[in-house]
Amino acid sequence: MDNNEQEYSREYVQNGVVPQEIKGWNWGAFCFNINWGFGNKSYLPLLCLVPFFNIIWIFVCGAKGNEWAWKNNNYQSIETFKAVQETWNRAGWISFLIGLAFAIMYILFFVFIGFAAFNSYNQ
Repeated sequence: MDNNEQEYSREYVQNGVVPQEIKGWNWGAFCFNINWGFGNKSYLPLLCLVPFFNIIWIFVCGAKGNEWAWKNNNYQSIETFKAVQETWNRAGWISFLIGLAFAIMYILFFVFIGFAAFNSYNQ
């Protein structure tokens, strides 16, 4: 990182402003909201423990997670922040895909059981 980038990053850190390139969806905050919150010193994801409210709040965590993490930590540069959050994003994305695959298999299993029961009933 050159001197200009360091000054640029330091300015954001000192002013508490969230850089535009940091804003965006965070799969880690979406899928691992409570653990992600503790790891990033952001405790708003604890609201995911509130029944029914958590259905909406996980989406808020995914959308605002990067901003919360930037404001609550002392990152030296935007690149450092992105490197840390990339790990969370990768883990969250993989977790989401595995959960989606299991949900699809679950639905297909019961659809096939239903067809088998329907066919044996009609014979």
